[in-house]
Amino acid sequence: MIKRDVFEYALVRVVPRVERGECFNAGVIVYCRAKSYVAARTHLDEAKLRALDPGADIAGVRAALHAVEGLCSGGERAGQAAGDDPGRRFRWLIAPRSTVVQPGPVHTGLTADPQAEVERLLDLLVR
Repeated sequence: MIKRDVFEYALVRVVPRVERGECFNAGVIVYCRAKSYVAARTHLDEAKLRALDPGADIAGVRAALHAVEGLCSGGERAGQAAGDDPGRRFRWLIAPRSTVVQPGPVHTGLTADPQAEVERLLDLLVR
């Protein structure tokens, strides 16, 4: 029998005009405490972004999405959070915020491979 561990995930949403509340999925963050693992993968659909806001700052949104990935990966890309454990970085990323790039609600599941789960969820829920 394959050992599976509990994991948590949240979608990363792009909300081009916060006052309107319209959004679309642009990434996923996965955290598995048992494996001390946190990672994010993003995919920006520029056509969706332009449809919701023709004047959107595409480069700015892309930079914000890359910052989410960087914070998860740790090291220099994580900035001040570089020394934080994966759980703390995940909790910081899922905290509610009123910006163009926002986390969705947290969901849970079981996985034998959190790294593969990130890619599976990105394909299933984002692309």
